[in-house]
Amino acid sequence: MNVSRAKDFINFLHKIQIRHKTTKFSIKDKSQFLKPQRLYGQPTYRTHPHLLKAGEIVQGITSDEISYRRIQLMETIKAYSAANYPNVKNHLVVIPSATKKYISASIPYVFRQNSDFVYFSGCLEPDSILALEVSEKSMKSIIFLRPKDKNQELWDGVRTGTEGGVELFAVDEANSILNFHAYVERFRTQSNSLIWYDEKNSDQKQLNQILRKTETATIENPLKFIHTLRWVKSDAEIELMRKTCEIGSKAVDMTMKKSYPGITEHQIFAEVDYQTRMNGANMLAYPPVVASGENASTTIHYITNTQLTKDGDMVLLDAGCEYGHYSSDITRTWPINGEFTEPQRILYEIVLNVQKDLLKALLNPVNTLDDLFDMMCLQLGVYLQEANLIPKDKSGQDLARAAFKFCPHHVSHYLGMDVHDTPMVSRSNRLVPGNVFTIEPGIYISPDRNDVPEEFRGLGLRIEDDVMVNNQMKIEILTNSVKEPDELLKLIKNKS
Repeated sequence: MNVSRAKDFINFLHKIQIRHKTTKFSIKDKSQFLKPQRLYGQPTYRTHPHLLKAGEIVQGITSDEISYRRIQLMETIKAYSAANYPNVKNHLVVIPSATKKYISASIPYVFRQNSDFVYFSGCLEPDSILALEVSEKSMKSIIFLRPKDKNQELWDGVRTGTEGGVELFAVDEANSILNFHAYVERFRTQSNSLIWYDEKNSDQKQLNQILRKTETATIENPLKFIHTLRWVKSDAEIELMRKTCEIGSKAVDMTMKKSYPGITEHQIFAEVDYQTRMNGANMLAYPPVVASGENASTTIHYITNTQLTKDGDMVLLDAGCEYGHYSSDITRTWPINGEFTEPQRILYEIVLNVQKDLLKALLNPVNTLDDLFDMMCLQLGVYLQEANLIPKDKSGQDLARAAFKFCPHHVSHYLGMDVHDTPMVSRSNRLVPGNVFTIEPGIYISPDRNDVPEEFRGLGLRIEDDVMVNNQMKIEILTNSVKEPDELLKLIKNKS
């Protein structure tokens, strides 16, 4: 997609986003569609009423909402193509599921569904495909699933199969994944056709080969369309984000409270994992960073987590959980013994004050994540000058560049179904209601830096919270883990 087309696409989607955000979805009792005697390849509200309500395909999301998402994607492609591909009459959008991956032989890793696939289908089964047909006069959704197989189901669990696909996923048709190749061949016979498929990020390499055999149909990448729709969260998605952030915040607080000098980084990992699951999360959203002492200052994404903590260390914990396929992302840094040294407290208060300044500036005058980053560099530079860690004669871009050496990463990323959500959406986009993102300033001073006083060397810390833009264009902080210095010390010292 060239630059001019991309700009046209973004402008068009601004209208779509407004409709997407304001549409209400009713939760209907669809018990007449789910037969009591039938077992499906994933939880339903009949089998797991503690997880799902009537009408929901996955936690918190109804079949109505997922159907609407498919319609929005197909309408977007249809309208965009009318302006940019006027001769194309038939479109096929192919969205594959994730595949099972194995540690060794028949030992699988924990399966996590592809976010784009579950967003538009609600299906949690591997080795599946969602196909969306778009023509001048019609739109149709077809899900391709693994066929029923008694022997495989004995070992790996029930499959929904084509028998239950239509009623469970509210699609127009369900077909066997074994028939997908023939289905694509039939689509290819249509003239003036276009296939939309993200080949680069697909787990299903055999699917790449099938689609690449096309002669009459061109292949385009739909990821920009998909991510721009996912970028604006619905009301139901916001509730899931609130829940995952609530669980993550409680887990981080309890983990800090239970820490002590001599505990290993791995034990802290285990504690935060335990706390998230015991409070209702499905799993950790990513391998957590548990960096004690100098580990926090030398490796930003330190996930080795093997060191013993020492009395006097600070610990940086970057952890989040997944609830209903939506992720939280929280970072806290604390002194393991419950007391800051003077250099530790100076740096901690600098990072906290920078984060508070950024929160105050959001939406007025800061309107994009890149604006937030620019402000972070300047504000951090000013505070570091006050602490005599950057020369006083620097200003403007020189000051920002000097500060970037202390915090060499962006201060924000979008958040949602994925931790680094919707990467195809630029961080220079103006924020709109339904956006969720992080704010995570930090300071990292490696032990070998000779341009700062010795007492600050080897210190690393970060504070990260998750925030959203609500319908009133106001900022709401979704995470509430303790971070004020005195409250933090009180939490760590209170072991009761």
